[in-house]
Amino acid sequence: QVQLVEFGGGLVQSGGSLRLSCAASGRTSSIYSMAWFRQAPGNEREFVGGIWWSESGSYYADSVKGRFTISRDNAKNTIYLQMSSLEPEDTAVYLCAAAPVGGRKRGFLQSPGDFASWGQGTQVTVSS
Repeated sequence: QVQLVEFGGGLVQSGGSLRLSCAASGRTSSIYSMAWFRQAPGNEREFVGGIWWSESGSYYADSVKGRFTISRDNAKNTIYLQMSSLEPEDTAVYLCAAAPVGGRKRGFLQSPGDFASWGQGTQVTVSS
């Protein structure tokens, strides 16, 4: 079991920046990759970006590419989502998720069903 907790949400003006953190605990050795998703009221959960736990590289949804960056600190079992040039359309609850080693799929995981562990989410609100 992997437990995830997000930190860092808040209110920011359009054009501003914000950094979210997601701390993993428990069986972190079982993590294959992690990702950020977001969900606005009335909308489906949307993939934002992902990062592999033991390999280099990250990948992003087109809607955030060039504005958001995911990084990780394995010593702290933490991933980060650096968000810049924020827009009101980025307003949502942001959730981190972890996919297990030995899962059904590998590679560029983007579907919520590919991830077994979820945090509780943190609210990001971008004012215009």
